[in-house]
Amino acid sequence: MSARPGTDRTPDARPALGGHQDLFYTTSNTQHLPHIVRGEGIYLFDAVGTPYIDVASGAVVNNLGQGNERVLAAMAEQGRKLTFSYVRVSRHEPNRMVADRVAALAGPGYERVHLSSGGSEANEMALKFLRQYAYATGQRDRTRVISCVPSYHGATLLTMAITGEPEYEAVYDGMITFSEKIPAPLAYRTPDGISAEENARRTVDALEETILRLGPEKVLAFVIEPVGGVSTGANVPAGRFFADVREVCDRYGVYLVFDEVMTACRTGTFLAAHQWPEARPDVVVLAKGLGAGYTPLGAMLAPARMVDELAGLTGFNLSHTYNANPITCAGAVAVLDELVERDLLGNARRMGDHLRIRLEELGKNSPLVGDVRGLGLLQAVEIVADKETKATLPREVRAPDRIRELGLRHGLMLYARQQNGGRYGEWFMVAPPLVITEEEVDAMVDRIGRTLDDFTDELTRDGLLG
Repeated sequence: MSARPGTDRTPDARPALGGHQDLFYTTSNTQHLPHIVRGEGIYLFDAVGTPYIDVASGAVVNNLGQGNERVLAAMAEQGRKLTFSYVRVSRHEPNRMVADRVAALAGPGYERVHLSSGGSEANEMALKFLRQYAYATGQRDRTRVISCVPSYHGATLLTMAITGEPEYEAVYDGMITFSEKIPAPLAYRTPDGISAEENARRTVDALEETILRLGPEKVLAFVIEPVGGVSTGANVPAGRFFADVREVCDRYGVYLVFDEVMTACRTGTFLAAHQWPEARPDVVVLAKGLGAGYTPLGAMLAPARMVDELAGLTGFNLSHTYNANPITCAGAVAVLDELVERDLLGNARRMGDHLRIRLEELGKNSPLVGDVRGLGLLQAVEIVADKETKATLPREVRAPDRIRELGLRHGLMLYARQQNGGRYGEWFMVAPPLVITEEEVDAMVDRIGRTLDDFTDELTRDGLLG
């Protein structure tokens, strides 16, 4: 391995036996990964003591940063009292406590909380719940799901079926039934040079056209990320998009699902849905920040009206072994207590505003920054070869992966990889832990600037940038 991370593209040696999880991943995405041995706050430290700012909270998950003693103590204490109890045959207090806290923060319409082990599982449970409810209430033809391309909703077969990634259809066609896809309401890279508002309206029109083509009585749900994750680089739809989507779904009896696996807690409100109160979804899915990296946890939020009606009919009887296990629930209670008592939602708003200002300043001085977007502490920087035309760099450069490698030089742990083969642009996420301070935001953006300067020099030497 190179002594200077990110400067040598020679493939890392592969062991004959065992090895790390990344051995399964594309080799071009896994060169020179640092060996992390400890963390403190927003920092990670490798085996030789080099500190790295965790720019994207791992995978937009580690909201509280590293080493939160309250969360660790709560999990240890719960483990000493009760390690495991299966929710199909018993009840335990941590399950009730975390459900009460989540429902209170989510507000009216989300009184019931179904826990799972992560975002993919929670998204799948949401669709299974809606299908079970439709079946039990006489809407038995409602099986079709509509989602966007690009998008990302998980890595189970069902959630891959609704994810907007064309390569999935090439590989898994014949194994699963894919959802109907409509163009995502991209705000920066719009087709035909139309405005962000016009493109959002195109998506709404495509939703209605697709419902009518399939038959309104056959469409179960429309699933969307309210603020995009890695698949769209924190895309925020423009104008009246969500209000218009809500109107279309109401018109045809289609359930609206917000995939908030990444967005919950990050946009400055507990749910990103709270940013658009006129467009409240029927079901919300969250994960990542709920366990904050301390424990795997996802949740589906649904109205008591639907859950209680279904319980009196067929019930929603699907579960997995680790649903609502007591140690995980105790950890999540502590995470939510930290979120509220330290006003981390407010910090996400304040630091998100400061981060946006700093990133936009950086963009003015860098020829590579085409767009800065997102809400709160869920933001992204889009990389271009030409700001005027929005042209991307050649795909073989793999700009996000190279920026990740170069960022290691400047003490940055970046979450960046090429999405959809670069068809919809290239970006890297900027979503640090919610505990970040203004001084730490400044230090992080300064390092991002130096990383982009290095990449600019490299591209110029290679004749890829004028």
